[in-house]
Amino acid sequence: MDAISSKQMKTCVPYLCLFALFAMSLPSFADGQSKQAVAYDLVVKDATIVTMDPERRVINDGVIAVNGDIIAFIGTTSAFQTTTAKGIVAKQTIDAKGKLIMPGLINGHTHIPMVLMRGLIDDVTLDDWLRKYIFPAEARNVTKDFVRWGSRLALAEMIRSGTTTFADMYYFEDTEAEETKAAGVRGILGETWIDFPAPDNKSNAEMAAYTEKFLNKWQGDPLIHPAVAPHSIYTCSEKTLRDAAAMARKYHAPILIHVAEMRKELVDSIEKNGATPVQYLERIEVLGPDVLAAHCIWTDYTDMKILADRQVGCVHNPSSNMMLASGVAPVVDQRAAGMRVGLGTDGPSGSNNDLDMMEEMDLAAKLQKTYRVDPRALGAKGALEMATIEGARALHMEKEIGSLETGKKADFVVLNLNVPNAVPMFDVYSQIVYALKASEVETVVVGGKPVMKDGKVLTVDEAQAIAKGIEYGNWVAASLKN
Repeated sequence: MDAISSKQMKTCVPYLCLFALFAMSLPSFADGQSKQAVAYDLVVKDATIVTMDPERRVINDGVIAVNGDIIAFIGTTSAFQTTTAKGIVAKQTIDAKGKLIMPGLINGHTHIPMVLMRGLIDDVTLDDWLRKYIFPAEARNVTKDFVRWGSRLALAEMIRSGTTTFADMYYFEDTEAEETKAAGVRGILGETWIDFPAPDNKSNAEMAAYTEKFLNKWQGDPLIHPAVAPHSIYTCSEKTLRDAAAMARKYHAPILIHVAEMRKELVDSIEKNGATPVQYLERIEVLGPDVLAAHCIWTDYTDMKILADRQVGCVHNPSSNMMLASGVAPVVDQRAAGMRVGLGTDGPSGSNNDLDMMEEMDLAAKLQKTYRVDPRALGAKGALEMATIEGARALHMEKEIGSLETGKKADFVVLNLNVPNAVPMFDVYSQIVYALKASEVETVVVGGKPVMKDGKVLTVDEAQAIAKGIEYGNWVAASLKN
């Protein structure tokens, strides 16, 4: 063959370069896997996934893949294999075959350190419970350490029952925030404002200074959302309510408050303010989309329209309302009116002695059926919505949490279905709300990180928290005898 002329060589060089670049772009396989394999931090596979997304998809033989704290993929195993044809590298894999995955539950209202007063006094009216027992017991016992150990015990209990996000109002809220962060749980945490000396702040000036420091410290944290929590219209003056709202809005923080919880509150407000609690709060310019109102029992249609128009989040607490005989929130009417209605346990003392959101869903549905004498009033799917995506809407966090969708926070729960009360399963929503219990919660993931795996809480020393719980219980009992 004749030698290639220099002119021919110049003509061939660009094509040789293109061929070389093409060859470099081809995948190189080693042991059947591409060097360009897709990498994930966590993959949970082979589960039934209840997404609570806008289509309410239920995915059989499903996969969730997580990068950082975000869901990077959710779909069927076959779709996952197709999209990751070049191979998969996962730092951690959870085999969930024969199990169920659902969004982490959202407890929209509680006072978690009160676990250390669990069962202190029951079977009394709300007004007596607060003024004769709880406020005095708190004044004698609540300290920073009390809140720390109460928070640890409560966080373990909430994790075990599938809660990944909770909204709380209490004292020494900065300490509670530290413990919530350490436990890896998402918290909307409100420092309580109240018009008498509290365990952490003895004057309104101290209360405001503490709250402002708390808001500054935790702003922008990925798990902790600091809030301002004026207790109620019957424990806060108009000035205190306005000041609390002003501080919250200065820092773009949520406002947590009890609203229309008992008939006495309604009657007193009409007598004193010439308006229902909701209409009074509207008049003094407290209501808005930054407000999360607990209970909302004694609300008429005018109240409901105001709450819906103002995009106020409301939290239904069926166990608490039944235990204290406070009344029944007209949840079906509220949802029909366009209100954002979530679900909560309330505090774990006297008003509800546990923090079990699985139980709360069951009770929420059954209470509405009884109240309206209609078995169709609030179905299982509706109750699960209130504990997940509707709870997120009440918190104005529906773009981040409440459903399992690509791009949202990786907050989810894995439940064991290999138990007698889980089979057979004809309807997944019915099974979750009416049959499954907290004991079926096996693994809990918040922001892509397991906080419980295979029934073992990873982020709280449960044995130590339980021992301290017993110790503090003895102290509280002794303090009330003096």
